[in-house]
Amino acid sequence: MSQTQTNWSTLHREAFRGRRALVTGGAGFIGSHLTGALISVGASVSVVDDLSGTFGSWANLGGVDVTRVSASIQDADAVARAAEGCDYVFHLAALGSVPGSVAEPRRYQEVNVGGTLNVLEAARAAGVKRVMFAASSAAYGDSEVLPKVESMPVLPKSPYAANKVAGEALLRAYAGSYGLDTVSLRYFNIFGPNQNANSAYAAVIAAFAKAILSGQRPVVFGDGEQSRDFTYVDNAVHANLLAAASPTPLRGEVINVATGTRITVNELGQAMLKLLGRDDLTIDHRPERAGDVKHSLADISKAEHLLGYRPLVDFDDGLATTVRWYQQQMAG
Repeated sequence: MSQTQTNWSTLHREAFRGRRALVTGGAGFIGSHLTGALISVGASVSVVDDLSGTFGSWANLGGVDVTRVSASIQDADAVARAAEGCDYVFHLAALGSVPGSVAEPRRYQEVNVGGTLNVLEAARAAGVKRVMFAASSAAYGDSEVLPKVESMPVLPKSPYAANKVAGEALLRAYAGSYGLDTVSLRYFNIFGPNQNANSAYAAVIAAFAKAILSGQRPVVFGDGEQSRDFTYVDNAVHANLLAAASPTPLRGEVINVATGTRITVNELGQAMLKLLGRDDLTIDHRPERAGDVKHSLADISKAEHLLGYRPLVDFDDGLATTVRWYQQQMAG
């Protein structure tokens, strides 16, 4: 759960007290932070997670009182049972790696797209108020136009990105066909505590932390001048809670969730080397990976207009908090 001092009760007050929510992937990285926030604002939460993903572990939830359902989103019956009586569904469960999807496209399609269909069917049958979907900035592909605006055409470069675009289309279709209110939140490079550094497909900040704390050079694929709109996890949680509580129907809208600023991977590497006191190490540049995008930067004006969203935690503060967490994990 969150390691920052974000006070969710102050921010979201009584919007969720007594409400029931389902979080798919709730034992994962973003899902565990969201689950903790929902509990802190008075909601009761069911979590569906098969713990097969890179980040899934019940330990991420600590001692939080939730209903734990050990099942895959491919298990339609388990998802349907978990959704019964819920007001909101937060759908975060997915296989989440671009390189992984390039290696196993069929598996990613079956889990990410088929699983999303199961979640929507469960939500429709349960009569939930709204479904929030974890979409991805990978939908924009490598268009050179910056910042990325939701009205731009989708240009997925990997099977993972295509899965997420398909999910967005399903959410919009269910809003149009069945009156199930839905929203797709396009995350831009979310980072923070609970992000697993022990995977071959670990996100860059997690991978950098593991390498540097082990006395190894951080590996950068490409020249390192690729840039990202790195977004601390509390910002993603905030966007989810704002979307769920919105008094206005969202009807399948796609909304960027980010900070509206970008940092190069080289700058990130240098910042982490400094924070960890390892200026003696240098960055290890390797060949570019298939499916990777060169630049990413979000226009967040739609999120501000529709949801009242503004970033809660900036990059520097989020990175410092995250680095401290990795230090504690490695020390332990």
